Amino acid sequence: MENILEVKDLTISFHTFSGEVQAIRGVDFELKKGETLAIVGESGSGKSVTTKSIMRLLPPGNSEIKRGEILFNGKDLAKLSDKSMQKIRGKEISMIFQDPMTSLNPTMKIGKQIMEPIIKHQNMSKAEAKERAMDLLRLVGIPNAEERFGQYPHQFSGGMRQRVVIAIALACNPKVLIADEPTTALDVTIQAQILELMKDLQKKIDTSIIFITHDLGVVANVADRVAVMYGGKIVEIGTVDEIFYNPKHPYTWGLISSMPSLDSKDDELYAIPGTPPNLLHPPIGDAFAPRNEYAMQIDLEEQPPMFKVSETHYAATWLLHPDAPKVEPPLAVKKRMDQFQTWQEVK
Repeated sequence: MENILEVKDLTISFHTFSGEVQAIRGVDFELKKGETLAIVGESGSGKSVTTKSIMRLLPPGNSEIKRGEILFNGKDLAKLSDKSMQKIRGKEISMIFQDPMTSLNPTMKIGKQIMEPIIKHQNMSKAEAKERAMDLLRLVGIPNAEERFGQYPHQFSGGMRQRVVIAIALACNPKVLIADEPTTALDVTIQAQILELMKDLQKKIDTSIIFITHDLGVVANVADRVAVMYGGKIVEIGTVDEIFYNPKHPYTWGLISSMPSLDSKDDELYAIPGTPPNLLHPPIGDAFAPRNEYAMQIDLEEQPPMFKVSETHYAATWLLHPDAPKVEPPLAVKKRMDQFQTWQEVK
């Protein structure tokens, strides 16, 4: 399958009063046409910074892309001028943000907000843009589109506002859609509806999606491949089945173990010990080593390379070195793997 987006050795810093925060430290991944790639990890792992750099939405005053390439249709987005990027942003690459209320203009009717990018990027008349906006409202499952077209954001529920934001993002049929934790601000029932909507829309419009989340349960439902981020780096990447059935990095084990299940008791929920690294002073070795019960001396001295597990599965852990001791995933991980298998069979 052809790549539509390639990120190569992306390295990003923020210059603060305390010093240089090395937020992204050599990130590599590709996005294929028509696939959904989920990027998962704790808060502060670098998920949003990575994807906002693709859209060139990082604050210009204190952020710096120190090296690397963001290749889209043969163009390096990191090197484009602001004017050139404006022609791509919203038209060819769109983004759905976490909180729909902060994404929408409270003083403007939602119909006009959907029409705006259509008129700007598609060169349609107002009448044509209005018809397109109506179609989008119906596409994202908003009933009574004609009536809703003339209403304001505060007249919509949280789930309906998120549907409007998705309609705006899809207005110009983007080739890449970035969804930055689009269900976090919603309740569980509405989350499921939005996730189902995005899966359905992807089939209809054939776009490629980057889905950012800290919730591995969400990943199992929407993604084709998963990239696990920690400390500004991708530490494991593979297909959904590889990440859930055959995880190799201890951090991925921790994320899987911390997933709640229906038969979990209140005192059984696992939490990864310790805290993420301070990227003002990144560690010399493996950033996860201080929180890793399986860490070896080399983890403190040298960053692990990406070891190849299969043609589609790679993990950056010294446990995959031929000379490393054989370590099995914890019992909690195996239990979640069995539950995932059961869930897939029922599904």
